Amino acid sequence: MYDRILVPVDGSDAAKRAVGYGALLAEAYGAELGLLHVLARGESGAGEDRERGEAVLAGAEALVDGRVPVDTRLLEGVPHRAVVDHVADSDVDLVVMGRRGRAGLGEGLLGSVTERVLVGVDVPVVVVPEDDPGAVPDGLSTVLLPTDGSENAEAASEHAVDLVSRFGAALHVVNVVDVQSAGGLFSAGGVTEEFVDRLDRAGAEAVERMVAAVGAADPDLDPTTAVVHGTPHEGIRDYAVEHGVDLVAMGSRGRSGIERQLFGSVAKRVLRVVDVPVLVVNGEE
Repeated sequence: MYDRILVPVDGSDAAKRAVGYGALLAEAYGAELGLLHVLARGESGAGEDRERGEAVLAGAEALVDGRVPVDTRLLEGVPHRAVVDHVADSDVDLVVMGRRGRAGLGEGLLGSVTERVLVGVDVPVVVVPEDDPGAVPDGLSTVLLPTDGSENAEAASEHAVDLVSRFGAALHVVNVVDVQSAGGLFSAGGVTEEFVDRLDRAGAEAVERMVAAVGAADPDLDPTTAVVHGTPHEGIRDYAVEHGVDLVAMGSRGRSGIERQLFGSVAKRVLRVVDVPVLVVNGEE
């Protein structure tokens, strides 16, 4: 599924941790690992900036420690555009990048480069949260596949199944029922038990559809399933913590119009709050 995996690096701890996950996945798939550093406009003319960029790449390659073949590239331009163009021109199958880069504190919890790459590429992206760069597991034991019943959610099923197969991991499929949102914030009398039951049944049906999609990819898989209550991103976060999830795989919205700019409010919020890597798979319109 993944023959070429790309990790953009900038020397930050988040990028170093992304290199660790990139190497982990490249090793599992027998893939080539690409390491890319982009000299922003205004830097490329100075020899010391190029030397610093080369040092960043050398440090990232050292983290791989010869586990997989590595290709390093030093490019010039606007960082996110250079990454997007390189992905398109180099037949990259998967991008792995840190949630917050070198300038992250000024960019909020999700770095602007990461977010722009997410909406600019047509391949899956694994977003790795900030932590100790050495805090990368030797494998994946539990993968979480959230669903809202949409085709966009099911876009991630094939990738989740393949990861589970590669790592011998357990698969969990969950739907989060947002009772408050469905009932309306200002409903005078609250919501009835019948109303909640109806939402739960819809959630269970969404889970069943995802399990069917999983079964189409691998009939032998028997996922753990659940319907939980809460806001979607918080429900996914809490479930991941409670069940020791190593990676969340989820679909984003489609690739056109406003949905290309806002790659999915739930996916975006999950990326901000979940403390494990999140694989975002672009949905099809």
